[in-house]
Amino acid sequence: MRLLHTSDWHLGQTLHDFDRSYEHQRFLDWLLDTIDAERPDALLVAGDLFDTANPSAAAQRQLYRFLTAARERAPRLSIVLVAGNHDSPGRLEAPAPFLELFEATVIGHVPRKADQSIDVERLVVPLRDAAGKVGAWCLAIPFLRPSDVPRVEGADDPYQAGVAELYRQALAVALARRAPGEAIVAMGHCHMVGCEVSELSERRIVVGGAEALPTRLFDASVAYAALGHLHLAQSVGGAAHVRYCGSPLPLSFAELNYPHQVVCVDLDGERAADIRAIPVPRSVPLLRVPERHAPLDEVLAQLAALNVSEFADLPPEARPYLEVRVRLDAPEPGLRARVEAALEGKPLRLARIDPASGREAGEASIAAALSLADLDRLTPETVFARLCEERIGAEAPDREALVAALQTAFLELAMDPVDSEVPA
Repeated sequence: MRLLHTSDWHLGQTLHDFDRSYEHQRFLDWLLDTIDAERPDALLVAGDLFDTANPSAAAQRQLYRFLTAARERAPRLSIVLVAGNHDSPGRLEAPAPFLELFEATVIGHVPRKADQSIDVERLVVPLRDAAGKVGAWCLAIPFLRPSDVPRVEGADDPYQAGVAELYRQALAVALARRAPGEAIVAMGHCHMVGCEVSELSERRIVVGGAEALPTRLFDASVAYAALGHLHLAQSVGGAAHVRYCGSPLPLSFAELNYPHQVVCVDLDGERAADIRAIPVPRSVPLLRVPERHAPLDEVLAQLAALNVSEFADLPPEARPYLEVRVRLDAPEPGLRARVEAALEGKPLRLARIDPASGREAGEASIAAALSLADLDRLTPETVFARLCEERIGAEAPDREALVAALQTAFLELAMDPVDSEVPA
């Protein structure tokens, strides 16, 4: 049995106010061609299908047109979608009755029975092969808020213990249902311990003092764990079968050098026999000039000399995005106008000017100026640390105590179910 694992599409995302629907469509078209070429039995999408909880009509059309086309090309393809922290659980699940006609399962939130106990059985989804035979069972776990997980009495960390208990209960259902030779696959949208985070393009999931989940979350009987949330493709704790496939597009300039991919998994009975990455082609380049912050006159000279004639015939939506890095020793009110003048006539889209204040000759401050979009994705702890570095040139006194107080406040907010549709 063959699986394709993808996640973090972020349909509807803009890059510094530039619409990216062209790039998303190119990826979805490529994914359809990959389904044709690889002939998977199941497609697993591990959360953050949309960039916001209230996606545009155009972004929603992209998703549903893709699902329709996937069904036409691969009529027996099993599709499982789970919500991420950017998604609205209710909005994602709204078309579920319609999607069931396509053999697509969508899990937006943890389902409850009439007595408010968790309906664990609905989180366990059969995956069928081309002949219609069950080949694996999927633990389809969406992004979990504190109110979603079972209560574990006496736990030092109620959230982590609750997440582990939910996976344990779902695994018990899968083990009871499966026949010999049928694999168990887990899905999750979460942050695992020891993994690399993209600072400017991931909203960290802050839940009390410990947001990252331990690698022991997945039992040895799990053949493969398909994770979402982190945009850099990576395995977890050295386990090749527990991994993030990463995002298919660079969602900020921090991801300029990321290897974007989907993961193809071949199951042989109850184990993963082969796991391989399939690179996703980048339809629109991201350019950074210069690589390191430099004085303004030097940067303007580099921009004026930039040879980008190879992009001249591209339509506007396919032209490269450009980030300009400049070191300033004093305010420069006309900065953007001077940069735009140096780029006059060049087939580029100026997405971001990243200024840094000079502290010493040849060294840029750690606290570069940030756009509103950057601030939206940084954690308060990171913003706090950068401000301290900028204002006093050192780490704040009692920083750990201040961060702990912030995290406690976020935990109290997370425990409030009133605003459960808003991503954490």
